Amino acid sequence: MKKLFGTDGIRGVANLELTGHLAFEIGKVTTYVLAEQSIHSPVILIGRDTRISGDLLESSLVAGICAMGGHALCLGVIPTPGIAYLTQLYQADAGIVISASHNSFEFNGIKIFNSKGYKLSDELEEKIEKMIVNRELDSIRPIGDKIGRKSDITTSGQDYADFLQNTVETDFTGMKLVMDCANGAAYKIAPALFQKLGATVDVIAGNPTGININNHCGATDLENLIKAVKGDGYDMGIAFDGDADRFMAVDKNGGVVNGDMVLAILGLYMKSNHSLIDNTIVATVMSNLGLFKMAEKNGLNIVKTKVGDRYVLAEMLDKGYVLGGEQSGHTILLQHSTTGDGLLTSMHLLEIMKNTKQPLSELSKVMTVFPQVLLNAKVSEENKDRYLEDPIIQKMCSQLEEDFKGDGRVLIRPSGTEPLVRVMIEGQDKKYITDRAMELVKVIEGRLN
Repeated sequence: MKKLFGTDGIRGVANLELTGHLAFEIGKVTTYVLAEQSIHSPVILIGRDTRISGDLLESSLVAGICAMGGHALCLGVIPTPGIAYLTQLYQADAGIVISASHNSFEFNGIKIFNSKGYKLSDELEEKIEKMIVNRELDSIRPIGDKIGRKSDITTSGQDYADFLQNTVETDFTGMKLVMDCANGAAYKIAPALFQKLGATVDVIAGNPTGININNHCGATDLENLIKAVKGDGYDMGIAFDGDADRFMAVDKNGGVVNGDMVLAILGLYMKSNHSLIDNTIVATVMSNLGLFKMAEKNGLNIVKTKVGDRYVLAEMLDKGYVLGGEQSGHTILLQHSTTGDGLLTSMHLLEIMKNTKQPLSELSKVMTVFPQVLLNAKVSEENKDRYLEDPIIQKMCSQLEEDFKGDGRVLIRPSGTEPLVRVMIEGQDKKYITDRAMELVKVIEGRLN
C-alpha cells in the first residue's frame, strides 16, 4: 500500500483511491488515537467543500468516528481555515476537512487538524497510517452506550465570520470588489462577510453544482476574474481556491498580485507599525527573486524553507515569526490564524488599501517580479537525488549564477513524487532564461539517465 499522507493530508480520486472504506478507517483510527490521549470520548469536527463526493466521504468518516465511540460534529460546507479556528473555539479534540483544495472535482482529500488548529504532526500521521495498513483495530468494536454519535452544527459559518471580522479595525465602505469563489467552500461566507463590512461585492463562480469546483475559475485560473475586474471600475478582484486557504488578487488594471507580492505588501505595512517580528518574512525557495530584492532594499529579512506551507509554518512556530507564505497564495498571519487563510489575507490587504488610501496597483509596485521559467528534467528514479554530486551540473549552475551577477538565480530540486528534477531559473530576460533552462534540462537528463 502506498503512503497515505502527503505534505497536505490524504488526497486522491474519490471512490477510487480515496474510498468510503478508507475514510471509515481514517475516522475510526483517528478517534482511537485521540482517545488514547484523553480521558473522554473524542469530539471531532468535520467540514467540507462543495465536491459531489463530500457526502460519501463525510458519511464514511462519521461512521468511523461513531464506530470507535467518538462524537462527530458536522459543520457542512466551510473553508479549511474555518475548521482550524473552530476546532479551538469549540474545544474539540480534532478537526477534519474533506477537500482537495485547488484540484478538480473528481479528486478529494482528508486533512486533520489537532486541538490547537495545527496540522497533525508527522509522527501522529505515521501512527494513524500504520494502524490503518496493519488493520490493528479490526477486532475493537465498542457496543451499547459506548457507540458514538453525530451532531450537526448550524452556527459554524457565522462563528468563523465573526472571528474574521474582529481581526480588522476598519470597514470597507466605498470599495467595489469582484470575487471569484471557485464554486467552492467560500461561496456563501465570503461575499456575505465583505458586504457586512460595507463593500459592494459582485460574485463569479459562486454557484457550486458539486462538479464545477475550480473549473476555469478560482485562484489557479484567473482569466475570467481579470476580465471582470477590468470591466466595471472595481477596486480589486479576489480569487479563492476550492477550500479558500489560498488567495490571489487582481488590481483594477487587471494586474495579477500573487502570494509573493502579497507578502511584500503585508510585510512592509507590518514593519511600519512595528508588528513584524524581527522584520522577518518566511517564504519558500520558490519565491520570486523580486521578493528577496524588495527585502534587501527595505530592511526586511527573508527566511527560506522547503516548498510547502507546513514547512513555512514550522519555521514560524520555531522562531516566533508572524508572517509567511508561498507564491501560490498560501499566506499565514500567525497572530490571527494557525494556517493559510484566503479570507483573512484578502481582508488585511483591503485594510491596507483603505488605511493608506493607495490602490493595489500602486502598493504592488514595491516588488518587481522577475521572469521565471519552470521546467522538468525526466531522470531515472534512483538518480534524481544525485544532481548534487554531479560536477558538470554543478559547474553549469555556478556559471549561470555568476553570469547573473545577482540579477537572476538557478534552483534545481528533485520531485518528491515523480522521477523528475525540477529546474527553475529567474532573470530579467525571459528568452535568455528559457534557453538556459532548456540547456540545463538536457544536461541533467543526459547525466542522470
